Amino acid sequence: MKKTKPHKWTFTSRFRTNAFGWKGSRLACQRIKEAVSEIRKIARKDPLLGAEGAIKLMEKLWPALQHVDSSSGALGTAVYNAMGVLVDVVVEAPADEKTRKKWLDRLWGAFNDDGVGFLDVLGERWGDVCGPPEVASQWADELLPVVQRTWEETKQGTFSYFRGTDACLSCLLAAGRYRELLDLIELPPYISWYNRRYGVRALVAMGKKGEAIKYAKASCGLNDSPVMIDRTCEEILLSSGHYDEAYQQYGLTVNRGGTNLATFRNIAKKYPMKGKSQILEDLIQATPGEEGKWFATAKSLGMLPLALKLARQSPCDPKTLNRSARDYLEKEPEFALGVAMASLHWLSQGWGYEITGSDVLSAFDFAIKAAEELGLEEQVRRDISKIIDQDRSPGMFVKDVLGKHFK
Repeated sequence: MKKTKPHKWTFTSRFRTNAFGWKGSRLACQRIKEAVSEIRKIARKDPLLGAEGAIKLMEKLWPALQHVDSSSGALGTAVYNAMGVLVDVVVEAPADEKTRKKWLDRLWGAFNDDGVGFLDVLGERWGDVCGPPEVASQWADELLPVVQRTWEETKQGTFSYFRGTDACLSCLLAAGRYRELLDLIELPPYISWYNRRYGVRALVAMGKKGEAIKYAKASCGLNDSPVMIDRTCEEILLSSGHYDEAYQQYGLTVNRGGTNLATFRNIAKKYPMKGKSQILEDLIQATPGEEGKWFATAKSLGMLPLALKLARQSPCDPKTLNRSARDYLEKEPEFALGVAMASLHWLSQGWGYEITGSDVLSAFDFAIKAAEELGLEEQVRRDISKIIDQDRSPGMFVKDVLGKHFK
């Protein structure tokens, strides 16, 4: 009988032990993305082979990356994102019991050899990786005594730590041993969301969603993030169809993005039943004194009158206002004039980061050009003159710059 030739993975040669040096973070991130892409491509055609590749990569991560400087956080993020995909590939593979048992042994070895927590996601989802509830239950029986002993020792004043705690809790959850899980979580002498989150999921699985929310709110330990807990409560309410309650209690606070516009988009995507203008209004009201920071969001949504109102209401970045005046000079000269004048006003009040004379001159030029387009040049020059007279910028910077150009 002809033997099938083993599949040759491209990524394996790139993840040799000590393959990346101290300054290899950028290259390592790139290689991780390439490896995950290769595994996903294979998994679409052959899920079992894809799972083999995922396990190989998880086994190689720590040996290959152990000397890389990860202080920037980029490597940790790349590994975390990759692990989410890799664990899914293993969970979804249609492996028989014998094959999955071998996988679990290999993964458990890699998990325990991991020196910095690259494979923590694997521990958190160990119950899913086990496959059938019976297998998860067997693993729970093996891990349970160690977890109990660890927490008893901690309670007695001797700090003790077991890396397989998450795996044990995950297995109890996957095995449907909900009451046992909830009782176990009460053993440690401290409250920790990282333990009690499994209890929340157990209560949800038992159909006790209201109790799950109360349990989650009482689960914030000393070093835990309230935002993570609130996000879980929001998910429970949404899954129950309580959209208005979820929006009012958590929607505006747990969906923050890197920018205000990203925050708006996150909320709008999660709550499509809410009007865009209502969401923006609610966000503005939730941040009193910072109305100007929502200028770019209102402008991006085409709400130009509201954007102009916000630009005048509270400080707004002059550079942002100048770009908007430039972009709208021809198609919306009235709006361009308003934001250019707002830019001059906030510049005269000392607002802005790394402001130069060109920022002041740009605001002035855009205001004059828009005024000429609207036939308001004389009035606008008078208004600019008042702004110069009331200049409070450091060293009267605006007056100094425009004094040489404004006639």
